[in-house]
Amino acid sequence: MNTVAFFEKVWQENPHYLMLGGLFIVIGMVGKVKLFAKANQPWVAAFVPIWDMAAALKMVGRPVSHLAFFLVPVFNIYFCFKLLIEIAQSFGKRSPIDYVMVCLFNIFYVLNLALAYNEEYVGPAYGHDLKGEQAAEPALV
Repeated sequence: MNTVAFFEKVWQENPHYLMLGGLFIVIGMVGKVKLFAKANQPWVAAFVPIWDMAAALKMVGRPVSHLAFFLVPVFNIYFCFKLLIEIAQSFGKRSPIDYVMVCLFNIFYVLNLALAYNEEYVGPAYGHDLKGEQAAEPALV
């Protein structure tokens, strides 16, 4: 069965599934556009598939070469959640409940980060905690 015939069959039997999926896509795109604009990334990048991942990596402070992690079959799932958590950290959200929320409800959490006036981009999160922990350790003399 080809793809067009599949979607025609779904549209005839259950059109609400396609409409709900389209609504989630629109909500996700609006959230991503506003989030990129808030983090001083080009908002147009939200519409281009590989460019949006590169912009998200720049937003959290990772090098663009980390795009290759998304090509590794099982590691890409872990890395996707890691990137979502680092996006939350880049906006100052560092509690475990925020990490769970961004992983479970990522479309709506990103939309909330993007549209809330009190949420501000504080800077890249990648490597930030490690530097802070090293500075906090007392020096042995």
